[in-house]
Amino acid sequence: MRSLTTLLPAMLLGVLLVAGCSDPLANYAKANASDAKEVTHEKGKEFTFSNEGSKIGFHGAKVTGSHKGGFNKFSGKVILSDTGMTIKQVEVDIEMSSIWTDDPNKPNERLTNHLKTGDFFLVEEHPKSNFISTEIKEGGEGGTHTVTGNLTMRGVTKSISFPATIKVSNDNVTTTAEFKINRHDWKVSFKGKEDDLIKDDVGLSLNISAK
Repeated sequence: MRSLTTLLPAMLLGVLLVAGCSDPLANYAKANASDAKEVTHEKGKEFTFSNEGSKIGFHGAKVTGSHKGGFNKFSGKVILSDTGMTIKQVEVDIEMSSIWTDDPNKPNERLTNHLKTGDFFLVEEHPKSNFISTEIKEGGEGGTHTVTGNLTMRGVTKSISFPATIKVSNDNVTTTAEFKINRHDWKVSFKGKEDDLIKDDVGLSLNISAK
C-alpha cells in the first residue's frame, strides 16, 4: 500500500494539472478571421457611445492562469435606419495606450506596459484599433444578431463574425457580446515563457450603450 506521504504529492500534482488545463475562454464564441471586406459607410439616424457608459474588455490566458483587462478610452457610433428601429452599422475606435489589466482602478503596471510593446500591440506605431461592421443581420446562434466587420489592430485588418445581443429603442441601442479571436492573425505572436506559454485565443467582451 502506498504511504500517505507518497499519495499526497501525486494528488496535488493532479489537481494542478487539471487547473492548468482548464479553458477560461470555453464559453466565448469563436470569431474566425478572414480577408477584410469592402466597407460601405451607411447613413441614417446616428447614436454615439464612449468609455463613459460603455465597456470593452479582453481576457487572455496562459498555461498557469489568465488576466482580464480593458480600455479606458474609446468612442464609436451606431447608425440606424431612418425609422430608427433597425441597426445598419456600428463603428468603434480604441485608444490602445489606454489599456489596463487586472484592475481598472489599480492596474498591473508591469503587464500593462508589456502589452504596449512590440511583443504585443506595438502601441507607439499603432496607437488606435478600429472595428467597422460590414453586415448586421438578425439571428444566429448565441445572440439576437450576427455582426460581421473589419477589425484593424497592429496595422492588420481582418474580417470577423460574432454573435451579439442587440436591443433597439427610440433613444438607446445596447449591445453585448463575448467572442474570441486568434491573436496571431493580427501579428500578436509573443509566446511567453517556455513553461508558461500564452494561449492563441483572446476573449473580447462588449457592453455598449449608445444614445
